[in-house]
Amino acid sequence: MKLNLYPIRLPLRDPFTISRGTITYQDSLVVELKHDGIAGYGEVTANDYYGHTITAMSDALNGLSEEDLAMCFDDSPESNWLHFSKRLGGDMFSLSALDMASHDWHARHSGSTLWHHWGLKWNSDLQSSFTIGIDSIEEMKRKLDADSGWDLYKIKLGTDHDLEIIRQLRQCTTATFRVDANCAWSAQQTIDYSQELQHLGVQFIEQPLPRSADAADKQRVLEESSLPIIADEDCQTEADLETCFELFDGINVKLCKCGGLTPARKMLTEAKRRGKLTMVGCMVESAVGISGAAQLAPLLDFADLDGANLISGSPTDGVKVQCGNLHMPARLGIGAELVSTALPQFLVQ
Repeated sequence: MKLNLYPIRLPLRDPFTISRGTITYQDSLVVELKHDGIAGYGEVTANDYYGHTITAMSDALNGLSEEDLAMCFDDSPESNWLHFSKRLGGDMFSLSALDMASHDWHARHSGSTLWHHWGLKWNSDLQSSFTIGIDSIEEMKRKLDADSGWDLYKIKLGTDHDLEIIRQLRQCTTATFRVDANCAWSAQQTIDYSQELQHLGVQFIEQPLPRSADAADKQRVLEESSLPIIADEDCQTEADLETCFELFDGINVKLCKCGGLTPARKMLTEAKRRGKLTMVGCMVESAVGISGAAQLAPLLDFADLDGANLISGSPTDGVKVQCGNLHMPARLGIGAELVSTALPQFLVQ
C-alpha cells in the first residue's frame, strides 16, 4: 500500500498564450496509488492563477496517514471524497489527482475500463477541439496549418483585434471554431461580437465575462448573444452549478477545479438532466490527466482534451487525441501508464 508522487516538467511545442499570460512549459504532479500489484494514476498541474504549486500539493498529499491511504483501496472514491476534501483542507487540485488515481485503481482492480466500471456507454461520436493560443495572426495561421486535419479548433481570444483574428483564420479552414475569451470581454462586446462570430462559423463562446462580473451583465449576455455561452471560470465546483444554470447555456468542467472525477461526473449528470450543454476541458497536461478526463466522454456534448497534444514530450502514455478523435488504449482503468525509462529526464527535483 503506497502513494508515490512524481513532479514532472512538460515542455511545450510552442509558447502558449491566453489573455492572462504566456507559458513555455507546464509543471505537473503525477500521483500513483499502488496496492495488490495494481497501480492507479492521477495528475494535476501547477497553476499560478489558482495559486497551486507542485510543492504545496506534494506536501498536502504526503501529509496523508496510513489510515487515509487504506481508505483509498478499501472504500469507493465516491464514499471517500468528502473525507479527503476535509483532510486536504479543501485543496481541490490535490484532491482531483488523488480522486483520479483512486478511480483508476478501483476500475483496474475490477478488471474494467473506468467508463464501463461506471456503467456508461461510450460516445464514439465525440471529438475534441485543438487549441490555438493567442499570438500574431500570422503565427496563429501557422499553428493552424501545422495541425490541420482537425474538425474543431478552439481559438483563444482577448486582444484588441479579436474579430480580425477569426476573420483571418476562417480563410485558412472550413473547420468549426469555438472561441474562449478567458474573461477578457465586456457584456456589450460579447453581444456585438457574437453576431459576426456566428456568421464566421463559431459554435459557442466560452467564458467571455470575468467571474466577478455582475449577474445582470451575464444574464443580458445569455439573453442577447447570438451564440451559446459556456461557463468556465464561473464553473469551478458543484456549489457553482445553480448560478451557472441560470446564467449560462452550458458548463465546462475542469477536474482540477472541481476536485476530480467524482464531482465532475455528478456535475455533468445534473447538467444533462437540466438540459444544459456539457463540456470537459483540460490544462496543458500529460496523457494521465487527459486519459482520466476522457472517461467522462459518455456524458459530454463537447470536449477540449488536447492538452497532451500541446507538449513536445512526456513520460506517460494513454488516451491519444488524433485530429480530434479519442483513441483508447487496450488497458484497464483510465488506460494511462508511466513510461519508467523516460521518467528521469522529466522529473523536477
